[in-house]
Amino acid sequence: MIDTMPFGTTGHSSSRVIFGAAALGGMRQERADELLPVLLNAGINHIDTAASYGDSELRLAPWLAEHRSKFFLASKTGDRSGSEARASLERSLERMGVDQVDLIQLHNLVEEDQWAEAFSPGGAVEALFAARDEGLCRFVGVTGHGLRIARMHIRSLNEAPFASVLLPYSHVLMQDDGYAADFNELASLCAEKGVAVQTIKAAARRRWPEDVPARFSWYQPIDDDDVLARAIQYALANRQVFVNTSSNGMVMTKTVQIADAYDGQPVSEAQLEADALAHGIKPLFDGAALEVI
Repeated sequence: MIDTMPFGTTGHSSSRVIFGAAALGGMRQERADELLPVLLNAGINHIDTAASYGDSELRLAPWLAEHRSKFFLASKTGDRSGSEARASLERSLERMGVDQVDLIQLHNLVEEDQWAEAFSPGGAVEALFAARDEGLCRFVGVTGHGLRIARMHIRSLNEAPFASVLLPYSHVLMQDDGYAADFNELASLCAEKGVAVQTIKAAARRRWPEDVPARFSWYQPIDDDDVLARAIQYALANRQVFVNTSSNGMVMTKTVQIADAYDGQPVSEAQLEADALAHGIKPLFDGAALEVI
């Protein structure tokens, strides 16, 4: 069974691997129904979805009708105005057939103008904390992509009592000195404030080549099982973070298997560097042209 640890100060002990329900976005219900029992079998007790993940929330609804009490349930909204964020949350509750989510997150809050709108009077931050006080959600978090997001999360945490953050974390990303410094500063702040740190893109190989159409996820996942195992183990070796599974369902099941078998030992830096060179593992973001997905 996959290990658990406290999800910040929420009082919930979440599995170190969190199910990234973006994998359900383009699935038929029958396929989703086949995939979801993997969670129970592996001890995964935390689901992360979003209003923008296609039909993901709808695919979860039949499962939640039977298993809601077994999972910490999180969703996201990309809206920045208060009225739109509130409406997004209410739609998510309706789509999933639940009265409350455990966590609602402001999705990809990284751009300056969007940050300013979200934190303004009548903005999404104010509305989502009001929804928390009304019982529509239990906690509020913030997520994002790119090399600037760790720094923006620090700014967000200094302005509001978010329960969690979510951002990219992988060996190749942490070779960027600026990102590594920001990530580590954010991690220290989260430890001080009791904020949970969720990570994404551990399984990423690179962006899809221009002549290859994207499949299942917008980035190309690592396609060698041994290399994938070391990449996932690198993230799990950081005992502060949770690892969210890929939007590629096949990679998701492999990630669960890797985490279930992981013995807690760190992975050799030399081996990770050799993997990156041999398999063309490259950063998905560069702070400039590649910043936007």
